[in-house]
Amino acid sequence: MSNHFVSLKAFLRDDDGVTAIEYGLIAALIAVVIIASVQLVGTNLSSIFNTIASELS
Repeated sequence: MSNHFVSLKAFLRDDDGVTAIEYGLIAALIAVVIIASVQLVGTNLSSIFNTIASELS
Protein backbone atom coordinates (compact mmCIF):
# COMPACT_ATOMS: atom_id res chain seq x y z
CA MET A 1 0.00 0.00 0.00
CA SER A 2 2.80 2.45 0.77
CA ASN A 3 4.21 1.80 -2.71
CA HIS A 4 1.02 3.30 -4.14
CA PHE A 5 1.41 6.40 -1.99
CA VAL A 6 5.04 6.80 -3.05
CA SER A 7 3.99 6.52 -6.70
CA LEU A 8 1.18 9.04 -6.18
CA LYS A 9 3.55 11.51 -4.48
CA ALA A 10 6.03 11.18 -7.34
CA PHE A 11 3.26 11.70 -9.89
CA LEU A 12 2.00 14.83 -8.14
CA ARG A 13 5.52 16.28 -7.88
CA ASP A 14 6.31 15.61 -11.54
CA ASP A 15 5.79 18.88 -13.42
CA ASP A 16 7.25 17.94 -16.81
CA GLY A 17 3.79 17.73 -18.36
CA VAL A 18 2.85 21.13 -16.99
CA THR A 19 5.97 22.64 -18.50
CA ALA A 20 5.22 21.11 -21.88
CA ILE A 21 1.68 22.50 -21.78
CA GLU A 22 2.99 25.95 -20.89
CA TYR A 23 5.45 25.87 -23.78
CA GLY A 24 2.63 24.77 -26.09
CA LEU A 25 0.44 27.66 -24.98
CA ILE A 26 3.28 30.15 -25.46
CA ALA A 27 3.96 28.78 -28.95
CA ALA A 28 0.26 29.02 -29.83
CA LEU A 29 0.10 32.62 -28.60
CA ILE A 30 3.16 33.56 -30.64
CA ALA A 31 1.62 31.90 -33.71
CA VAL A 32 -1.60 33.89 -33.28
CA VAL A 33 0.34 37.16 -32.99
CA ILE A 34 2.38 36.33 -36.10
CA ILE A 35 -0.72 35.41 -38.12
CA ALA A 36 -2.54 38.59 -37.08
CA SER A 37 0.43 40.83 -37.89
CA VAL A 38 1.02 39.17 -41.29
CA GLN A 39 -2.64 39.64 -42.21
CA LEU A 40 -2.53 43.29 -41.15
CA VAL A 41 0.68 43.98 -43.06
CA GLY A 42 -0.66 42.09 -46.09
CA THR A 43 -3.82 44.20 -46.18
CA ASN A 44 -1.88 47.44 -45.84
CA LEU A 45 0.68 46.36 -48.43
CA SER A 46 -2.07 45.44 -50.89
CA SER A 47 -3.60 48.87 -50.41
CA ILE A 48 -0.26 50.56 -51.04
CA PHE A 49 0.35 48.55 -54.24
CA ASN A 50 -3.16 49.38 -55.49
CA THR A 51 -2.53 53.07 -54.87
CA ILE A 52 0.79 52.93 -56.73
CA ALA A 53 -0.78 51.02 -59.62
CA SER A 54 -3.60 53.56 -59.95
CA GLU A 55 -1.12 56.46 -59.87
CA LEU A 56 0.99 54.86 -62.61
CA SER A 57 -1.99 54.28 -64.93
